Formats: sequence, structure tokens, C-alpha cells
Amino acid sequence: MTEVSERISRTGQRPTRNRLAIVEALHASPRPITIHEILEAQPQLAQSSVYRNLVVLEQARTVRRIVTDHEFARYELAEDLTGHHHHLICVECGAVEDVAAPAGLERSVHNAAEQIARSTGFRTEHHRIDLLGRCKQCA
Repeated sequence: MTEVSERISRTGQRPTRNRLAIVEALHASPRPITIHEILEAQPQLAQSSVYRNLVVLEQARTVRRIVTDHEFARYELAEDLTGHHHHLICVECGAVEDVAAPAGLERSVHNAAEQIARSTGFRTEHHRIDLLGRCKQCA
């Protein structure tokens, strides 16, 4: 929470109780969650407050929004707070699950990014891979 508070403060905002409650809900979840699920985990929060504070947390690079083809975005803590991972996104129900990629795939992506940097001058800061398909329940 110290790192989260410092990031929020660097944006000129305060690490309020509501913001930290949202971070706690995201930290407790094993997967990215919707605003509705944040409210279930932290029922004392008002929905409007969650919407406003998620914007602040995104600007503070504490929270990342994952957009799917479905109605609701999902949120998770920033990867540098939780560890590098990718996502499995169900095109049927919109479920999002975290997944670690095999080391060989990570090396290939890293090598490709270096090759692109040499040819274009573009410097990759990080990458993400979203695999789209159907979850076990929808398949």
C-alpha cells in the first residue's frame, strides 16, 4: 500500500480511504474484476465514487483497465505491482482470467521487440497478450 499511496500522491491526489478500498478489492481478487464485483467486495463504496476513483487510480498507474467485447470493463492492479501476466478473454461470457505465458513465448516476444527497436527506433516498455476464445463453461 505504500507504493500505491506514493503513486497516487505523485499525481497530486490523495490516497483516500475509498481509493485504498478499491485497491484492496483488486488485490484480493485472483482475476480482473468489474465495477459491480468491486462494489460487492467493498459494499460501503458508492458506485459513482468507484467510477471516479478508478480514473484517478489509472492515472496514477496503479490500476489497469481491461476492455473486452462485452458490456463491462474489468480492472486489475498494475502489472508492476502484481507480476507479469497475460489474459484469457472469453468472447461468449466476457470472463477474464490471468495466465502466465511459457518462457519460450516471453523470449520470442522480447526478441521480436528488440528487432523492432533496431529497425524502427521504437522502444517497448512492456507487452501484453490477450488470448480470445471460449472459457471452459462456454466451450
